[in-house]
Amino acid sequence: MDKKHEQFLQRAIDLACNNVRNSNGGPYGAVIVKKGGIIAESGNRVTIDLDPTAHAEILTIRLACKASNDFRLIGCTLYSSCEPCPMCLGAIYWARLEKVYFACDRQDAAQAGFDDHFIYEEILLHPEKRHIPMLQIERPNAQKPFLDWNAKKGMSY
Repeated sequence: MDKKHEQFLQRAIDLACNNVRNSNGGPYGAVIVKKGGIIAESGNRVTIDLDPTAHAEILTIRLACKASNDFRLIGCTLYSSCEPCPMCLGAIYWARLEKVYFACDRQDAAQAGFDDHFIYEEILLHPEKRHIPMLQIERPNAQKPFLDWNAKKGMSY
């Protein structure tokens, strides 16, 4: 592996360790790099902020988007101390990151008490069959927000 990749991944691991040691945060860290330089980094803040979405990868994506003034992180690479969970995986795809490098995998996380296996299983189920049932209520105007979005000139996603 390229020394630069190792350095950025080590920075993510260091953020995770510092997060546990200095802020009582979760054992995760993430870094986003563009053109060879770090544009954003964060540790996990779930327990600190009482926010289940405050994963290191999500927070780092938010910071990188603000820094680049774009919700797309085209040409950027994420380095994470652990394989991204399903929520973070979704955010990675929505942000259009180019590549992800990680240190620990989901089995390592599960052994430490962070087991996301049930979420991977839930995603495969039809919405109403999930442990938290998700039920669609059809409304005649349900498509209106999408129609309004598409009708706006110059809007692209």
